[in-house]
Amino acid sequence: MSKTRQIVRAGAVAAVLAAFGFASPGVASAHVTAQIYGAQPQQGGYTAITLRVPNEDDKAGTDKLTVHIDKEYALASVRTKPVPGWTAEITRSKLDEPITTSHGAEVTEVVTSITWTAEKGSEIPAGEESYQEFSFTAGPLPEVDRLILPADQHYTNGTTVSWADEDPEGEKPAPVVELAPASGDGHSHGGGAATAHDDADANAAESEQDSVDTTARWLGGVGLAVGALGAGAGIGAVLRSRKKVSS
Repeated sequence: MSKTRQIVRAGAVAAVLAAFGFASPGVASAHVTAQIYGAQPQQGGYTAITLRVPNEDDKAGTDKLTVHIDKEYALASVRTKPVPGWTAEITRSKLDEPITTSHGAEVTEVVTSITWTAEKGSEIPAGEESYQEFSFTAGPLPEVDRLILPADQHYTNGTTVSWADEDPEGEKPAPVVELAPASGDGHSHGGGAATAHDDADANAAESEQDSVDTTARWLGGVGLAVGALGAGAGIGAVLRSRKKVSS
């Protein structure tokens, strides 16, 4: 197992353990946030980003989410991870002038938004106890310290909440991904080699995300098993207690 994969799995373990017993009841009513599992993403590289979207309306569910990506970020490659009951649409915009990625590939259009839309019956339920996660890989990442991703959350009653404040202390802060400086060990290639390199990096980011999901499912099964054992022990104690009383 690679060091990166170990870091990813450790992060997943911590996240799932928190979900099982150490998260506060109000975690689901937090803001829309961007989650990174594993090492901090680097400028010029690729990463898997997970948007965690809580429902915050007691009477309406969430049926659509749009994340806006600044054209200046020049994200040339974005892939969405399927979410059961939801469809994803990626919007691209033409650049006034072509640019070259850190791997030497020429780019003429970039991703400017991603929209997830729920099928009927698959909305994030009304109330403040539910949330959904939407994951995508992106890159090459821009040479900025913070990737700001404003998001519009649409409810079934027609209202829209915009999470767009660049100030993290704002009333509706935008999801943010902190980027580390490039490590300097990247390599630029031309033509098809550059495209192959970009695809390899995108696949690696997806692989890390899949590792998180696999670990989460495994720990989820462990949690259910532990819960079942606990329930069995509790029932056994009650039966023994009743037996003693009857005797």
